[in-house]
Amino acid sequence: MKILKFLPPPPPLFFFNMSTSKITGENPEYVKKHAVRILELAGTVAPTMLPLRQSWCVTCSLFWHSSFCNATCGLPCRRLLYKVQVLGDTCTRACRFCSVKTARHPPLPDPDEPANTADAIAEWGLDYIVITSVDRDDLPDGGSNHFAETVRQIKQKKPSILVECLTGDFAGDLDAVARVASSGLDVYAHNIETVPELQVYVRDRRANFEQSLRVLQHAKEVNPSILTKTSLMLGFGETDNQVARTMEVVRKAGVDCFTLGQYMQPTRRHLKVVEYVTPEKFMHWEDYGNKLGFLYTASGPLVRSSYKAAPNIAKPKLHNVL
Repeated sequence: MKILKFLPPPPPLFFFNMSTSKITGENPEYVKKHAVRILELAGTVAPTMLPLRQSWCVTCSLFWHSSFCNATCGLPCRRLLYKVQVLGDTCTRACRFCSVKTARHPPLPDPDEPANTADAIAEWGLDYIVITSVDRDDLPDGGSNHFAETVRQIKQKKPSILVECLTGDFAGDLDAVARVASSGLDVYAHNIETVPELQVYVRDRRANFEQSLRVLQHAKEVNPSILTKTSLMLGFGETDNQVARTMEVVRKAGVDCFTLGQYMQPTRRHLKVVEYVTPEKFMHWEDYGNKLGFLYTASGPLVRSSYKAAPNIAKPKLHNVL
């Protein structure tokens, strides 16, 4: 099996366009020298313009997990995972922590994207795939049919693969949530992002804590066999009591998995970091999450919502649930 062969992690704004098999970036010489042999993934077409920096885990390029990759991390990397974004690269919302470009009416989704994505993923030989997207409030179904069809196509091409969908809130449309939850996926993820007290300050005004919690609850009600998962960023000025209470409410709502990571300001136009949380405090929250009964809790400064998704889901106690 052939995989991507990169040297150092790519620089910012470094892209591989899987529709054209071309690489672009701020530094053409770097691209020419280091982004070598973008496989024979060639021939396959997948979602376009995925920023490779988001495909590299911030802790030593761990987002590709395979028997070929255990360089400095010391982890038993046996499972290959990847994260792809569907429904385009332009969001209809403007959360104050996120640097994704926004527009009221982004281009319509590519109708061939579900099939093309499934073809590419089947070719890659993945064990675990995370499908995510921007918010698409401009679409009548919020993009839920596109999500669901992508999952169905992937499962049809490779039934053994585990599929996680990291979705938006679909503007509270529970029919859209049900559509994705019943599509054949294994993990339904939706991020609450911050504590209830800071939602208005951090997220787009169309999002809120209660709506996000309903999304996670409804996904589980529709399909009790799936795992549900959410994530919290720290560093906005939340208090310990607020974090603890948020975790308790989320667990009481039946959410299975919880991750916590450090908020980092993407540009000067976005919210400033109020606090850099210590590793010891992150460890405390991981212990607290485990005590609350989450099937797994991942907590650390470099943790993101899909952090070590495959290794965690593959743990025996979780695999039995699936």
